[in-house]
Amino acid sequence: MHGFSQRLPVGWLQEHLAVEATHYLFPTLVHRLTHRPEVPLQWRCQQLLTVSTGEQIWGLLDVLPGTFDKLPETLDTASKKDVVSRIERTTTVREWMERMAADAGS
Repeated sequence: MHGFSQRLPVGWLQEHLAVEATHYLFPTLVHRLTHRPEVPLQWRCQQLLTVSTGEQIWGLLDVLPGTFDKLPETLDTASKKDVVSRIERTTTVREWMERMAADAGS
């Protein structure tokens, strides 16, 4: 993995996500905090987000399995492969944030 769950604040999401876009979430691995047994098992998910600039960026998010299971399945196998391929080629949330900060400063 390329980093930890960003746990992006709601305010950041409201400011930067394209409201009308579809965003994607894929479980990638089981995440256990063995040093913190009180924390329940979570799924580390890759997320593909579309931001207000129209770009797609990807990040990581830890989700409880029961919460993820409640999400409706909307993609067929070919569509899932396409989304994963886009995740592999796109900018990370962190890289996008750094670029936006640099652009704002210039």
